[in-house]
Amino acid sequence: MAVRHALLDITPLRSSPVFRRFWIGRTFSGFGSEMTIVAVMFQVWQATGSTVWTGAAALAQALPVIVFGLFAGSLVDRVERRRFYLGTTTGQAVCSFLLAVQGFLGHLPVLLLLLVVAVQSTFVAGGGPTSRTFIPRLLPKTQLGAGLALNRISFQGAMLVGPALGGVMIGWLGVGGCYAIDAVTFLLAFYGAFGLPAMRPDGELPRAGLRGVADGLSFLLRTPIVRGALLTDLASMVLSMPVSLFPLINAERFGDNPRTLGLFLTAIAVGGVVASVFSGSFTRLPRPGVVMLVASAGWGVSLTLFGISPNAWLGLGFLVLAGVADTVSVISRSTVVQLHTPDALRGRTSAAEQIVGQAGPDVGNLRAGLLAGATSGMTALVAGGLMCVAAVAAIAWATPGLRRFSAD
Repeated sequence: MAVRHALLDITPLRSSPVFRRFWIGRTFSGFGSEMTIVAVMFQVWQATGSTVWTGAAALAQALPVIVFGLFAGSLVDRVERRRFYLGTTTGQAVCSFLLAVQGFLGHLPVLLLLLVVAVQSTFVAGGGPTSRTFIPRLLPKTQLGAGLALNRISFQGAMLVGPALGGVMIGWLGVGGCYAIDAVTFLLAFYGAFGLPAMRPDGELPRAGLRGVADGLSFLLRTPIVRGALLTDLASMVLSMPVSLFPLINAERFGDNPRTLGLFLTAIAVGGVVASVFSGSFTRLPRPGVVMLVASAGWGVSLTLFGISPNAWLGLGFLVLAGVADTVSVISRSTVVQLHTPDALRGRTSAAEQIVGQAGPDVGNLRAGLLAGATSGMTALVAGGLMCVAAVAAIAWATPGLRRFSAD
């Protein structure tokens, strides 16, 4: 019974047919999206042979989410959310169809390809925050953590399997076939979306345009629990994101073995999957704020220990622990934010979460790289981990509501 209690809680899939359909559609669409990321990168590389252009492809995917996210979140809080989500999903599907057509009939010039990718990402900037507002409306309060954990394991599964599957499909069917599979997965996304009930935001409609965005930012700044939750995530990612350091750490400490380098990222992903599988052990706990703070500090401690570990295998173990801590923190943070945000503001807070999740790691990798250039890989990693722990401790001290907040 104790083991069953610790495992991923699938009660939301059993108790809510609407959530189950939505989750299935999002899961399969997520796999298709990861395949498309690989296909775009491969097509750009084949056309240009330039890492500058492959970097531009990544920017085309990330920049619209960062630039338009808060405006999209404000719009989500003004409209009927199911209809808006259907519109953004349709936009993404059309872009996938266009990518498939050009993949089969003749590749677009790189600039036009990246334009299509950027347009699709603009729809993601609206669809992402909208989908986050659904779970608190579809599930009772006691199942919110479990629903977020199911979303997390869906995301991690797509991240782990999607790129590898995309590589296989490119070798077998070409980039056009890979894009076509992504387009087909949107049928399942529609299957989930059409099953949703109409969902108008509760409460008074927000002001339009920049004023609505400003109101959302004002809520984030004046609400200590939500502010503290987002600052905890931002501090963890900006101060201690390790990915850009992995090649240097591998060269400094582990003989520059490419197989070791590949295992670093895999270890973090494995830890995340393990945490998701056993998420019942923490989603059922009554104080998600405390869980988030402990897990965020655990992320910093694990990376610090990785930085000083004497051998690769022990280091990989610490990276697995870091992956566990990251997933526990993400699920607990989302639970805190969703439970403490009025429905009328959920679009804007969800957009802020999405932007933090998109921009935080990129800024953190840049910070780590600059510090490593001035010192060493180990120094940058250990310093980042310790700064993360210190920042989390400061946020916990300054935000007692996070420590006291109960989901019951």
